[in-house]
Amino acid sequence: MDRETSFHVGDTVVYPAHGVGKIASIEKQEVGGSELELFVIEFEKDKMALRVPTNRALEVGMRALATPDIVSRVMKTLRGKARIKKAMWSRRAQEFEQKINSGDLIAIAEVVRDLHRQDDQREQSYSERQLYEAALERLTREIAAVERVEVNKASETLYAALKSDAA
Repeated sequence: MDRETSFHVGDTVVYPAHGVGKIASIEKQEVGGSELELFVIEFEKDKMALRVPTNRALEVGMRALATPDIVSRVMKTLRGKARIKKAMWSRRAQEFEQKINSGDLIAIAEVVRDLHRQDDQREQSYSERQLYEAALERLTREIAAVERVEVNKASETLYAALKSDAA
């Protein structure tokens, strides 16, 4: 079967529900009597591997790392003003979760921006903090991979962008 994707062993990719991973191998497996070709994606942070059928990779939202242009849009988003909806927290939390799991870097940046608290603002609830940290983690790991820097350096860059709004 023709592979419709241009992913190769060694490529760093983003899988929406797990974030940044590396294609460790491409293997064939027999499933239900037919042979299936699978990308084996390793996620170093979670110490896990995921198998994704090569012919469904794009369908499930697997993508290459963001471009530098997307990263600059992320930074612009982080510097923007937080948009706080007046909907009930459970509904907003569900929307934040969907944005995080979409794998869309701009949407994830919106979650970070909207849930970020400056030092003089009220404390976050446990669930707000959990969502904020999950979004920040995804964002930081992808920015680090795109810019080829350590995660803590990417984290400093993101915090600087978030703080620039307060100035």
